[in-house]
Amino acid sequence: MKAIRVEEVGGPDVMRLVDVEEPALKPNEIRVRIHAIGVNFIDTYHRGGLYKLPMPTGIGQEFAGVVEAIGERVTRFQIGDRVASGTAPVGAYAETHTLLETRAVHVPQAISFDVAASAMLKGMTARYLLRKTFRVKRGDVVVIHAAAGGVGQIAVQWAKHLGAIVIAVVGSDAKAEIATALGADHVIVQARDDIAKRVGEITNGEGAHVVYDGVGKDTFMASIDSLRPLGMMVSYGNASGPAPEFSPLLLAQKGSLFLTRPTLNHYTASVADLDETAADLFEVIGLGAVKIAPPTRYALADAVQAHRDLEARKTTGSLVLVP
Repeated sequence: MKAIRVEEVGGPDVMRLVDVEEPALKPNEIRVRIHAIGVNFIDTYHRGGLYKLPMPTGIGQEFAGVVEAIGERVTRFQIGDRVASGTAPVGAYAETHTLLETRAVHVPQAISFDVAASAMLKGMTARYLLRKTFRVKRGDVVVIHAAAGGVGQIAVQWAKHLGAIVIAVVGSDAKAEIATALGADHVIVQARDDIAKRVGEITNGEGAHVVYDGVGKDTFMASIDSLRPLGMMVSYGNASGPAPEFSPLLLAQKGSLFLTRPTLNHYTASVADLDETAADLFEVIGLGAVKIAPPTRYALADAVQAHRDLEARKTTGSLVLVP
C-alpha cells in the first residue's frame, strides 16, 4: 500500500509517499480501506518533533473508511461497516490502516466520509472541551481562539447551541466574517485588537467564564487576562508554539483561576467514553446544530503542501487527504 512515512523530524518536506507492507492483522484489530484522512495540527507536532515519536514513523490519526478485514476476536464491527477514528495509532496517512477495534466508531449513513474524517478529531475535541473540561451552560461567556479553524468552527456552533455568549478570536477580517456567520456574538481580530481589553469591554469588566486556547504561545497570557475570578483557562493546543512557563502563583494573583492542559485521548480512553463522545458529535451534526463545511481536499501525494498551507494559516475549516 501507499503511505506517508517520516524518517526524521523537520518541516513538511520530511514526509515521503512510499510503498509499505500492510501489518499482519491481530485478533482484536480491524483493517480499514481509507476514503478520507483528516489533517490536523497534532500531525505537524509529530512531524516536527514537538510530540516525540520513534523514527521512522507513519503520521496521522484521523480517518474514515470501510472495514475490509477483521480479526478473529472482533465483535464491534463487520466487513463493510463504515467507520472512523480520531484517536487511531499514527499511520492514517495511507491507503489502509490497521487498528484496535476499540479505537474506531460506526459512522451513520447520513454522514459522508469527508465530513467524518474532517470532524472526528476536531469535533470530539470540541465535545470534551465544551461538555467535560468546562461544562458550558446557558449564559456562560466563552472565548474561543482560532474560531475560523477546524476545532473553532465546530466549537462556536456547539457553544451557541448550548446557549453560551461566544467571543470568537480570529486572525483576519475574512476569518471574522466566518466566525460571525457561524453565530459568534462578538469577534476579535487578534492582529488588530488587544484581546484581553476587548473581552473586558464586551463583558463590562467581568471577564469570561472560560477561554479555549488552541494557539499557545502567542495568546496564552492574553487568555489568562481575559478571565473573570474563578474562571478556567483551557490550553489545548500549540499552533503558535508551546505556552510559556510561569509560576502557579500567577493564577492566584489573577483571580484564583483554574488552568488545565487536556488531551482528547484521556477523554476517550474507554470504549464507553469514545462511543459517547462520537455519538454526541454525530447527534449535533444530524440536528443541524453543527454544520461541517466541506473540507479542502488534497491528494495523499500532496500531504507536504497540505501541511505547508495549514501551518501558514492559509486555510479555514478542515483539510482532508484522499488516497
